[in-house]
Amino acid sequence: MTVTEARTSPGPDTRRPLRAGPPAKVRLRRAATPWLFLAPALLLFLYFKFIPMAQAVRMSFEEVRPFLGNTYVGGANYAEISGSSDFGAAVWHTVVLAVATTAGSIVLGLALALLLEGQTRSLWFIRSAVFLPVVTAMAVVAEVWRVMYYPAEGGALNSVLSVFGLGPSEFLNSPDSSLASIAFVGIWRGAPYDMMIFLAGLAGVDRVLYEASAVDGASRFRRIWHVTLPGLRPVFAILLTLAAIRGLRIFTEVFLLTNGGPDGSTEVLLTLTYKLGLERNELGVAAAGTVLLFLVLLVLTVAARLRRRKAR
Repeated sequence: MTVTEARTSPGPDTRRPLRAGPPAKVRLRRAATPWLFLAPALLLFLYFKFIPMAQAVRMSFEEVRPFLGNTYVGGANYAEISGSSDFGAAVWHTVVLAVATTAGSIVLGLALALLLEGQTRSLWFIRSAVFLPVVTAMAVVAEVWRVMYYPAEGGALNSVLSVFGLGPSEFLNSPDSSLASIAFVGIWRGAPYDMMIFLAGLAGVDRVLYEASAVDGASRFRRIWHVTLPGLRPVFAILLTLAAIRGLRIFTEVFLLTNGGPDGSTEVLLTLTYKLGLERNELGVAAAGTVLLFLVLLVLTVAARLRRRKAR
């Protein structure tokens, strides 16, 4: 008795053939297409931003003499501006304004975001109205606040203060109140911007945590403290960096409202370098001041980025 073993013949290969990738020309074209669209903007940035930045760094090591040729002086410009009493006062005023506007705009922006959070259709109009100071030209904002800060008894803000038995205040005309007056304008203009970022962050907070805390009997303040604020930690990191950079780069408000006065009580670093470069014709010293400010902002940005990486 013979036993035959059935041998099954292999059937046709049903596996899909490997698809070859696109040709090198196609891959190159796909990679180059975004850069072609970005090329006009990059060229404008190169010509109007990066090349002037490089020239400013070079000028900071030179004694700039228009039509006579520049002379290399090494670190003399940095030594001169860092040893100046005006520079120290300007740095102090810049730091005070940066801290005040950063803290004030974040606190007020968070309060506005908590008040205007929700999906009600009518909220879009209120949010748009609150956001108007951000998109309004700073020249218009400064002129409006100059009128409101009119130091006489009939001024807009002094009329309000008189109702409470206060004032009249000189606001921008007094060395004691001018810096605080500018900081208030910065807070008023920066808070709506922070509010929009907070609103985006609040949308990502888990609603289940609110419901659980409400069931446990937590008050509204405790829900904000234990649920909302921990959920907004990444937003706080971003806003602190942006607001600090915005505060250190303050120029337009000071230039339009007081131009560094009265008696230098509101002189900040950028108004000082502006006057050194365009009024006193000390372009090398002014360039050294702007380079120092750039280094501070660079260190601040890198430190914030490293801190965010560690937090992850």
